[in-house]
Amino acid sequence: MKNIFIACAFLMSISIFAQEKKADSTANWTKKGVVSLLFNQASFSNWISGGENAISGTVSINYDFNYKKGNWAWDNKIITKYGISNISGTGARKTDDQFEINSLISKKTSTNWSYSFFANIRTQFTTGYDYSTPEKTSTSDFFAPGYVTLGPGLIYKKSDNFNINLAPSTAKATFVSTDFSGQYGTKAGETSLYQLGFYASVYYKATLMENITVEHIFNTYANYLEEPQNIDINYQVNIIMQINKYLSTNLNLHMIIDDNASTAVQFKQLFGLGVNYIF
Repeated sequence: MKNIFIACAFLMSISIFAQEKKADSTANWTKKGVVSLLFNQASFSNWISGGENAISGTVSINYDFNYKKGNWAWDNKIITKYGISNISGTGARKTDDQFEINSLISKKTSTNWSYSFFANIRTQFTTGYDYSTPEKTSTSDFFAPGYVTLGPGLIYKKSDNFNINLAPSTAKATFVSTDFSGQYGTKAGETSLYQLGFYASVYYKATLMENITVEHIFNTYANYLEEPQNIDINYQVNIIMQINKYLSTNLNLHMIIDDNASTAVQFKQLFGLGVNYIF
């Protein structure tokens, strides 16, 4: 069932532009991607204050491929991250794991406003563990949970660096494996949860000063069918301090509020020296 749902989301987006794409040249497409390696390291030798040798690295890919012709636009973004740390005495552990696809089709109705239809797919690559128990226990896996969100709406787009998308009739599906049945909002014995609600997203990117940029990615969702007061929030802030063409200092902040996943606010922070390759 979940594979069918995902396939439909992609086909719905692709079909609108399938015929036009064959006839158009590549001039209608703009593509840009960045591969980054974020690195942290600590080493101790006869250090009386104590400390453990540690090394960690996070690889991320941020890739945009966008189409525009006349009043039509199709914006796509892929965000992937995977990080591992190795600390003396504990071994290798995952520090970051994200796979996300965003696709938005729009048809302009005025200078800044357009009709829109968006699709978002979000999951992780590998198994996540809870190390606080005597024996580590798995808490998540690939597409467990997996989230598929899609719906029609209106988008206000002032520039490529600022837009607001409002989708008052948005479908959201949560999928888990049989190992996690009854978790992430699903009922015991079930592996999926379907919701209908209001979705809003904001994207803003700005230059704070020379060689320093900040990117905000914010989205929120309220389920009409059950406990609409429990609003889901997913907010990311990426600050890049560019040293030269290939080196930068990167700070990533990520906050998630989702009662179906956890009663507590989830927060993640990554900071380190980044090696970037633009393609």
